[in-house]
Parts: sequence; structure tokens; C-alpha cells
Amino acid sequence: MQIRPLARAVLCAAAASPLLAHAQVTQKPDGQWRSLFTAGASIASGNTDAKSASLSADVIKLTSTDKWAINGAAQYARSNGATTANHVGGSTIYSSDFTPQWFGFGELDLLHDVPSDLSLRTTLGSGIGYHVVKKPDQSFDLSAGLAYTMDRYRHEQVIQDETRRRYNHAELLLAEESNNKLSDTTTFKQKLTVYPNLRETGDVRTVFDAGLSVAMTKQLALTATLSHRYDSRPGEGLGRNDTLFVTGISLRLD
Repeated sequence: MQIRPLARAVLCAAAASPLLAHAQVTQKPDGQWRSLFTAGASIASGNTDAKSASLSADVIKLTSTDKWAINGAAQYARSNGATTANHVGGSTIYSSDFTPQWFGFGELDLLHDVPSDLSLRTTLGSGIGYHVVKKPDQSFDLSAGLAYTMDRYRHEQVIQDETRRRYNHAELLLAEESNNKLSDTTTFKQKLTVYPNLRETGDVRTVFDAGLSVAMTKQLALTATLSHRYDSRPGEGLGRNDTLFVTGISLRLD
């Protein structure tokens, strides 16, 4: 999918209907595990033969001083006999405050994406962050650190003028994240992470997630998940941009 890197993803998030929104786990600093699961599917026949299925999960444990979050998403789609999406990804991040404003964090991110020829991308990162705003109904954080990414390709790719099946490199990690409760039933959250390559100057990856959550009942919500990935040097013949947009019904377990 060839689209302009970050701006197009932001516009897509802004244009999405509030009823097709990225759901959020209930965030209460009580030390209890809370989760949200989303499923969606579509089938088209006639002039177009297309099928798609998607799943996502979001799990969180929050206290007044630390946070452990786990999330994942998967999508599979076929159109007119060809596979158009085959994506599985997940991440976990733990953060802990060492002052009311400053915190430390560690994260692990995994990605398998057949159209991008990624057998597995593993990213380990760690750093420090600052709570610009920290309120029960609003938060905004800035963070920075170092990361190490290990790419494994399904087929040989030309990376940095070399043919290889794997590519490991260190990166900077720069991120901003916000959560906002807009009403009793509507919340908005977004996160942007930028990974400049420390091995090859000028190479960069970005990860952007954003959306809204509109509740129907205490447990159910109409939802959508938007995730955009950009890689300035993905490999010969591969696109730089990948966007995953999942709509469906979410079940909240508090």
C-alpha cells in the first residue's frame, strides 16, 4: 500500500467515524488486570470475491506509580483468490515512576507480516519519560531511549546494498503518547514512536496508533483500530508503508 508516510495515517484517524473507533481498556490505578478484546469480519461476493477477519486484544495493569500494558492485533484477508493481508503483531511495555513527573520504561515489540516479507521483527527498547500531564481523565507523556531491532525476512532482500535474510541494528527511540476522556462514553488515545537508525544515518521507522472508543454498554463498544507503520528502507521491491485498520465489536472485561 503506497501512501504518504505519517500525515496520511493522521488524516485517516481524524476522518474515522466516532462509531468506528479504537477501544480502550478501562484505566483504574487499583492494581487489577483489565482487558478488551475486539473481533471483526467481512464477506463480499458477486463481482468481488473478498473475505477478511481481524482480532485485537488490549490488556493493562495500572497502579498509581507503574503500568504494564500488553496488546496485539491480527488480520487476514483474501480478494479474488489472492492474499491481501496476513499480519500478526504484539507488544508489551512496562513503566514505573521514580518521581511524580519522571518514569522509566522497557518494551518488547514483535511483528510478522507476510506482504512485507517479514518473518519476524523483534524490537527491544528502554529509556526514560516525562509526564507532561497526568490526570484521571487526561494524560500526555514524552519519552526517549535506545532500541535494538532484529529483522528476519522470509526471502533474501537487498538491504544496505547487501543481500541478506536478516538485519540487526540499534536505534534511537523517541515517543509521545496521550489519553483523553472526552465524555462518559467516549475516549481518545494516540501514540507516535520514531526509531532513527543509529547504524545508517537517514534511515528511520515510525509506528503510529490512534483512535476513539464509543461505548454501547458497560461491556460492549463499536470499535476500530488504526495502526500505521513506516520504514524508509524496507527492502527491494517492498512498500515503505503498511496500514492496518480493524473494525468490529469489543468486549471489555473489568
